[in-house]
Amino acid sequence: MATIFSKIIAGEIPAYKIAENELFLAFLDVFPLVPGHTLVVPKREVDYIFDLNEAELAAILNFSKPIAKVIEAAFPCLRCGISVVGLEVPHAHVHLVPINSADDLNFTRTKLKPSQSALQEAQMRILEKLQAYDK
Repeated sequence: MATIFSKIIAGEIPAYKIAENELFLAFLDVFPLVPGHTLVVPKREVDYIFDLNEAELAAILNFSKPIAKVIEAAFPCLRCGISVVGLEVPHAHVHLVPINSADDLNFTRTKLKPSQSALQEAQMRILEKLQAYDK
């Protein structure tokens, strides 16, 4: 059975896309911990991150690195935190979250419910920095 992430990858559900290649897709979490919270998912449907093969596991971090760097530039934070929880959706994924303390990665906190315009604004902030990063 396809997960919500598989449906986003297939284009069946819209998403606020940040980056994509043949193996991975990065998009905003629509219920973020903080603005700029981005998810990186493999396009291959696999439940548990450590079920990715070694090349995919290394590649997901390499794919995430420039995104994390531009999140740091786009949102006021000390750094971009990374978390792999793996309980929310049965599809491997990495959370990239602008953080100022370890508590900013507390997934038991109430999630934000940003408007569509707030999500679009966050997406544009990241994409503008990503475009400059690539140059």
